[in-house]
This record gives sequence, structure tokens and C-alpha cells, in this order.
Amino acid sequence: MFSQISLLARPGQIPATIWILGFVSLLMDVSSEMVQTLLPLYMVSGLGLSAVTIGLIEAVAIATATATKLCAGIFSDLIGSRKWLVVVGYGFGALAKPFFPLAEGLSAIVAGRFVDRVGKGIRSAPRDALIADAAPADKRGACFGLRKSLDTVGGFVGPLIAVLVMMASGGDFRLVFWLAVIPAVLAVAMLVAGIREPETAQGRDGRQTIIGLLKRSGDLERGFWLVMAAAAILMLARFSEAFLLLQAGAVGIAASYVPLVLVLMHLVYGLCAYPVGVMSDRIGRRGLLVGSIAVLAVADLVIAFAPGIAGYVIGIGLWGLHMGMSQGLIATLVADHSQERLRGTAFGVFNLVCGVALMLGNVMAGLIWEQFGTYMTFVAGAVACVMALILFGVVVMRGRAPGAS
Repeated sequence: MFSQISLLARPGQIPATIWILGFVSLLMDVSSEMVQTLLPLYMVSGLGLSAVTIGLIEAVAIATATATKLCAGIFSDLIGSRKWLVVVGYGFGALAKPFFPLAEGLSAIVAGRFVDRVGKGIRSAPRDALIADAAPADKRGACFGLRKSLDTVGGFVGPLIAVLVMMASGGDFRLVFWLAVIPAVLAVAMLVAGIREPETAQGRDGRQTIIGLLKRSGDLERGFWLVMAAAAILMLARFSEAFLLLQAGAVGIAASYVPLVLVLMHLVYGLCAYPVGVMSDRIGRRGLLVGSIAVLAVADLVIAFAPGIAGYVIGIGLWGLHMGMSQGLIATLVADHSQERLRGTAFGVFNLVCGVALMLGNVMAGLIWEQFGTYMTFVAGAVACVMALILFGVVVMRGRAPGAS
């Protein structure tokens, strides 16, 4: 069914800006995943850090990105422009990559994650607002889904490269981290050369004042805040991929092959995101979002209780299905429920809400992992999903949002 829907979308009708942003995301994700798939294992085996410390590092990284995302989104509305904020954000991401091969201890890892997350924070809200500005209204789900699908191509190419380099080099973490610099630099170059910012009503009106923007922020509609409530609940049920990678070692997967976990997850994610986006343009978004939460609950339970590597792999595939069903969809809902002049602010608020919830989820996951064992972390995630489904039904479905269909 997904293949039939994707054929109806005719990707050639999607603006060039969306394609370029998708390929920029692909390259940066290749770079980031080459580092991130190995970093948790490197921190444990090479630097002797605990799971709680890793959880706290992830929480600090998320908090840094979260605060920056809100400011960048508001600023893009203030200046009536988004491209150069996106360039700066991706530039910080490229600048962060050398920190990891040069690291001799915790401080350099934290610094690298900090710079990387500042970059992510600067680019995320303006980039999503730029997609919303460029996307035709009747293909908005397809545009966000396409960007996510291209992004996830990087998500499985990056770990695959990491595996091949680790095998060829005899487990040289630092070589992988140095090679990750190359696609990050290429991403920034493509963005600078390829993107022309679309003219919008906001751009024609000129720059907004801070006072004017604050007055208009009250115009964010009720549906937007219901989307925020649903997103916050969902983010509490989802924690960092670092814990998925640590669980790979617990079920007996050798360190050199651990990146293949994210190859699988991102393969499923990438295959699903664009067709789900197209489907949401045709049948509505609400039911698909509910289904994605249920899939995440099942994924957690399978990872917690299914025996051996086979059970773990099935759980990872389901986790990827959830990501493909939810990530582009939630971003599309934010665009659906925000006006053009406030899109940067809307995506900034969205990222703030999600970041705070995800930060709390990471801290709790690390504590549960240390105190009660690995499987209880995923049981707790499944319980949070059930709570999310209940609260989603009460708060959002009665409010007739998100998604009218």
C-alpha cells in the first residue's frame, strides 16, 4: 500500500528547496551517525564512563539544543529570513566533529556534544520553517516526509561506513571520527550554494519588531498547543538511541557490529517516512500518530523480553517504524497549526517542549538502567507509551486535534 501511495505523490512536484535540504540533512546525518553509533561504546570501553554519566551527557546535549532552538526560531521570524541561520547551524555541526577524535577525557566529549547541539539548535526551527514556507499546502506531509526519509538515508549509511572502517582498521574509533568530518563539510557547502530562500509574506513585510512578534505569538491557535501536549507526552516515552546501542552489547552483539543496529533502524525509518507523509496528506494525521505510539510500546516490550539477538533486532525494526510514522508527521502538524509569520517561533516552541520532555526521559532511562537493569528501561518506556496513548485520547482527540481527519 505504501508503494502505491508514494507513486501518487510524484516527487518531481516537490520544490527543489525541499530536495536540497533533504540531501544536506543526509550528509550531516552520515557524519553524525558515524560518531554517534560508536560514541557510547567509546565512552564506556575507552574512557570508562558509566551509563548514568552517558545519560547525563545526553541530557545536557538535549538541553543545550532545546534552548537554542527556541531562540533561533524566534530570531528567524524577527529578521524575516531563515537560510543563513540554517547555514550557521550546520556550520557548528561540522565544527564539532574534530572534538571527538581529539578527546582524551570527558571534558572534550562534553565540549564536542555542546558545540554540536548548539548547531542543531540553531538550524532546526529555521530549517523546518523554511520547509513549511516552501512546501505546497496539499503536499506538506509529503515534503516533511521526504526530508525525513533523505535524512534517514544518512542514518543507515553513516553506521554502515563506521562498521566497514572499524573492521578494516581493527577497531580504530578515532579514524571513524576523523572521517566523519568530510560529509559534514560537504553538507555546509551544498547548503550555501544550493538554497534560495522563497519569498514569503513575512519577507515582503520586512523585519518584525520584538514587541510585534510577542503580540502576534498569542495568535498561535489552540490546535498548535494541543499538538504540543501530544508531542511532549510522546517524547517522555522515547529516550536516546545511546541506550539502544548499549543494549546491543548486552544481548551479545560485538562492538564492531553495533552500528548495524542503527543501519536497520534508519532503513525502516527512511522507507516509512515519505509514504506516511503522503498518506497523511490524503487521509489525515491523527490516526497515524496514535498508531505510531502503539508501535513504540510494542518495540519497547520486544526489546525487553524477546530472547537473544533475533528478538532485539525485531524490536529495533519496530522502533524504526515508529520513528518513520511519527517524526515527519509531528513536524507537519506544527506547520498545519501555525501561521506563516510565526512558523519559526512555532517550531522553536515545539523543539523546546520536546527537548525538555526528552531530557527528562534520558535522565530517567539512565537511572532505571543503573538501578533496576537494562530490560526495565524498556519496560518503563512501554508504560510511558500506554500513558501517552491514554492522555493523547483524553486531551487531543476530544479537542479535535491534531489532524482533523
